[in-house]
Amino acid sequence: MKITQSSYSPEDRWVDGSTCLETELCLPDNMIRTGTELESLQTGPVLIVPSPKATQETVDEKEALKYVEHKRQLSEPSYYPEAGSQKQQKQPALAEVVSVSTTKGVFHQLLLTSAVLLLAAGCGMPIGYSAVLLPQLYDSNETLAIDIEMGSWIASVHSLATPIGSFASGPIMDRWGRRPAILLAIVPLFGGWVLLATASSHFLLLLGRVVAGISVGLTAAPAQILLAEIAEPRLRGLLIGAPFVSYSLGILLVYALGSQFHWREVAWGGTVLPLLSFVALFFAPESPVWLARNNQPDRAAKALTWLRGCPVQAKQELHQLTERFEQEQQQHNRRPQNFWRSLGELAIVKPLIIINAFHVLQILSGTYLVVFYAVDIISDMGGSDINSIQAAVLTAIVRLAFTFLYCFLLLMMPRRLMVTLSGLGSGLSCVAIAAFMYVRAGEPKTPLDTYVAATLILIYIGANTGFMTMPGIMIGELLPAKIRGQIAGYLFTIFNLLLFGVAKGFPYAKAALKTQGLFLMFGIASFAASLLLFLLLPETKGRSLHDIEDYFRQRNWLWMNRKRAREEEQQSGVHHGGEEGKPLSNE
Repeated sequence: MKITQSSYSPEDRWVDGSTCLETELCLPDNMIRTGTELESLQTGPVLIVPSPKATQETVDEKEALKYVEHKRQLSEPSYYPEAGSQKQQKQPALAEVVSVSTTKGVFHQLLLTSAVLLLAAGCGMPIGYSAVLLPQLYDSNETLAIDIEMGSWIASVHSLATPIGSFASGPIMDRWGRRPAILLAIVPLFGGWVLLATASSHFLLLLGRVVAGISVGLTAAPAQILLAEIAEPRLRGLLIGAPFVSYSLGILLVYALGSQFHWREVAWGGTVLPLLSFVALFFAPESPVWLARNNQPDRAAKALTWLRGCPVQAKQELHQLTERFEQEQQQHNRRPQNFWRSLGELAIVKPLIIINAFHVLQILSGTYLVVFYAVDIISDMGGSDINSIQAAVLTAIVRLAFTFLYCFLLLMMPRRLMVTLSGLGSGLSCVAIAAFMYVRAGEPKTPLDTYVAATLILIYIGANTGFMTMPGIMIGELLPAKIRGQIAGYLFTIFNLLLFGVAKGFPYAKAALKTQGLFLMFGIASFAASLLLFLLLPETKGRSLHDIEDYFRQRNWLWMNRKRAREEEQQSGVHHGGEEGKPLSNE
């Protein structure tokens, strides 16, 4: 096949001896394409078939042919039978064919995710650092010894600073890109650790905590959005959920370092992960979604080819991205849309209500409160002689193990089923804890009480950890592309402010409701969160971001009414479905 060579980067390579162009598919010489150039421009990639001269197929070529066969199936009308027909159950699910990456492409997606995971672990370390720092500073022999009042400020000022970074992250990543926003966020994280390691006064300690907190806030939204936009549908849940494992690992890591080293040495150790992640992300590609929406098609094509390993799939995705962006531009007469006015659109209102309502219920279910106050809660339940650092380490280990488990459940289970079971398990365990404490109220505490309390807490943490992974996934999947970057930062800001307020008010609520009353509240909130997501959350596993965005344009609010809403739109001639078929409606 004769093609004209142009400038390219290593990511443009698919197989040796083939070169990608802006307007031509990068294919091996033993493959040809059917159809005219006009058809390719109108419909995207056309059918690729092996040349009769081919005598041997490489692994990459076989994967390309597999993709072509899937696209051929998608183009057949019989592939999407009417809802309720008998043929519908015999056809492969849409999630199996919407995106096909080569093995190399999957490896590249995992490689980029690993760079983000290094940073996520680095962001987890400042969270747990106060548990290492404060016990050492309370020692009167320490040069920077503190009292309880200063200790409370050192512990809480990080949470106060995080919303500042979250608020700024949205405009930054929309203006400069997801990757530059993350690189920018790493700088204050490194600087915060240096300030802590070299601090000569209480003011510098507080300043280091503030700077690190701002960095953690700056990082959260761009990292989640970047992973959501680079991942193919079948891997998206796993890749978005993985940072929570790394985040928990960072907390556990700083606890382990604090048990062996001085707090200044721990702070110097905290600079390693930010440096490594900066180097790794510096050479990573930008989000192809952001590039396509900011008039950089060449870089978007290169990024997609590197991430998918197959230029056929890369061109198809780029065609969809640019086509959707062009439609949005035409709807608004090619004028920039007002951000605040766009928040009134139904397709944006629905995911915002789901996300914010779940944030409130998740916090009230105790997801983070039990982590913050694990020692106090277990002590009230029967374990008065528990070492604080041991309890902190045990809590971190349990969270890490269950977060790791839920990441794989996201790969294998539907989102709705996983989060519903998680909420039911969390609610039932909370009710059991409340009943146990009510029955044992006023009775002498025994070793059996400690074992029962620890077991119930373990079950609760295991079930409730499913809630911890959902906010990042919902922000990455449910929000439309045109406001995803900017609104994500604001959502994380609201979440952090709510969390800070509830955490600060926890001791007062505990004094008023007692521990059993708190767990009853946790249980009610867990059941309410399960009901909310069962009614409103669409099933997004294996779905493209375009399909999810199209679903929210339908008029139905309840997931169970999606078929009826789809039928009404078809009767009225309105169609929101994408090129990949009938999204989220006929299942």
